Amino acid sequence: MDRFQKLTTLGHAAKTTCAKLRGVAARLRRDRSGNTLIMVAAAIAPLMALLGGSIDMGRSYLSETRLQQACDAGVLAARKKLGATAPSGGSVPTEVEEVGNRFFNINFRSGDYGTDNRNFVMTLNPDYTISGVATVEVPTTIMRIFGHDDVPVQVTCEAQFAINTAKNTDFMLVLDTTASMQQQNPDDTEPRINIMKNVLKDFYGDVSAANAASGGISRLRFGFLPYSTNVNVGTLLKSDWMVTNWHYQSRIPRDLGTFTHNVYYNVTYTMISGTETAITPYMAAECPLYTYNVTYGPTTTISTTPHVFEYTTTQHGSNHWCVATDGQFTVYGWIYDNRVMTTRYTFAYERDDPNYTYDYQDVTNIDVSTVQNPSGNGDDPAVTSTAPFNVYPPNSDGTPNTYNAWFSGCIEERDTAQISDYTDSTAVLATALDLDIDLVPNPAAPATQWRPQFPDIVYARSLFTASSMTYSIAPSTFSGTYVVPAWNSASFCPYAARNLDDSWDVTSFNSYVDAITTGGDTYHDIGMIWGGRLLSPTGIFAAENADVDGKPTDRNLIFLTDGITEANVLSYGAYGVEPIDPRRWTFTSGSTFEQANDSLSEVIEDRFAFSCEEVKKKNITIWVIGFGVEMTDLLKTCATDDNHWFQADSAEQLTAAFNSITNSTADLRVTK
Repeated sequence: MDRFQKLTTLGHAAKTTCAKLRGVAARLRRDRSGNTLIMVAAAIAPLMALLGGSIDMGRSYLSETRLQQACDAGVLAARKKLGATAPSGGSVPTEVEEVGNRFFNINFRSGDYGTDNRNFVMTLNPDYTISGVATVEVPTTIMRIFGHDDVPVQVTCEAQFAINTAKNTDFMLVLDTTASMQQQNPDDTEPRINIMKNVLKDFYGDVSAANAASGGISRLRFGFLPYSTNVNVGTLLKSDWMVTNWHYQSRIPRDLGTFTHNVYYNVTYTMISGTETAITPYMAAECPLYTYNVTYGPTTTISTTPHVFEYTTTQHGSNHWCVATDGQFTVYGWIYDNRVMTTRYTFAYERDDPNYTYDYQDVTNIDVSTVQNPSGNGDDPAVTSTAPFNVYPPNSDGTPNTYNAWFSGCIEERDTAQISDYTDSTAVLATALDLDIDLVPNPAAPATQWRPQFPDIVYARSLFTASSMTYSIAPSTFSGTYVVPAWNSASFCPYAARNLDDSWDVTSFNSYVDAITTGGDTYHDIGMIWGGRLLSPTGIFAAENADVDGKPTDRNLIFLTDGITEANVLSYGAYGVEPIDPRRWTFTSGSTFEQANDSLSEVIEDRFAFSCEEVKKKNITIWVIGFGVEMTDLLKTCATDDNHWFQADSAEQLTAAFNSITNSTADLRVTK
């Protein structure tokens, strides 16, 4: 009932009451005794009717105003909660209804203003708006005397979450997927990576529903760049943007011309008793003490022709190893409890084998053209594939033993330089081509192209173990095998990046997010460089990222990290093995791991800060979220301004951060 109807009802009641009183007044006119008293008495009744109607009307109007506010608050809160479930249609989900009712009840409590029979009902409409109808009865006071006990009040409301149709919107999600994302924040019940995935799904649901509510007439795109030590962008690049030849810190087998007579046996193992339990990998601040020991029983000859012998072993304790990752240690291995095994050797064959050593060096002119699309069209994207390397001795018959190393999509950066002064960006970009996010590679200029990464054939010369610090830029000849960073989890390749795309749906978006993996160390610069490249309107993807439909594009880079920079000089990443490939940093001989890591981290942070400013020059809004980490000045300064960074210490705060981003790029509003 609107205000005019209420006023008409109360006015009609007053008019009826006054009509009844006119007959009494007529009789009183004929009796003139005590006229004054009678006239006053006669006037009281209509005055009471008019006054009562005004009082009750005022209470009804106040109740209606507050009821409208409560209705608006309820549908706004419900529409906000709806998020990713919006495209499903149908009725309002239970959890959404609970939120809407809670906000309605807070704003109009049962019995407010003496009202009765409060009711609130919400409906999910086909256009994903949520509408509501709220009713209440306002008991009368004075007008009750005249037979009107209450005034019914009803209001309607509707909330819509819509993208601004005057612009297009891009979101590039640059996500820290280092090993520490498997850790759990104190106030949460799941690892950070799981929480991040859930929040991203809700974020997509909120924003895509807002776009649907606006009619879907604006371009809305999402892209992904998972990063850690490196980025997996190879298959997003044109074949012409990748080199056809490159050099790697590898090795070449050398035949010394001498032979050793070797006898070969087939070996079988039989467990007699005890247990072997695999350690579930976990992260620790320090590597636990090594407690493994093994005792050997006597050797027993089973047969002389053919020669067969065996012995027993008894194993105890923790046989584990630790990999330094993201500032901590990941522990792997087995635990043995009195495990008794029989090991049997059975003669197989014998032969004279040549003795080999290896020349560990920067092996040049390696043909890596296999990563280029076999179509022969340089504009077609590069492909994951293998490339042949000569890192193992020839077979026994002398034929080459080619090892086909795998390119999974991670890259080595194009040419760069060691920079000491970042104040003149023009001078910096003249030599550090990797920091130029808009430079399009020239097939005739390999310095401008990217290089495929092949972790399996790269050796950290001259490290015998991952804990020694004997890097050597000079070539080294050695009969054994130096440390391979990839075998020590120090060459992690993140999940493949995705270009900006407007064809996502809930299923494809959620599937991508669920597939994201973790590992590696925190190199913020490579994340920001490539996040900017994938989003820039004037760089290598200018054609795809240009404005369309005569609308400007709101470009947003969301940079989410759970840690400060954590360099690991053992890593093989986008700049090679950095102590051996001094492309952007020089290793100081005699440094400890900690000193070298700290020194490299400073270089990474300087380049990150420079990259942030280069991205901002492209009219890109940078949002920075520190998830489970205290925001540093470096991270805060990278954000567009103080309103664009968030410190999120829990799942709830991470959700709030993304909600703030959503609210800034879409409008949640009452539409009725």
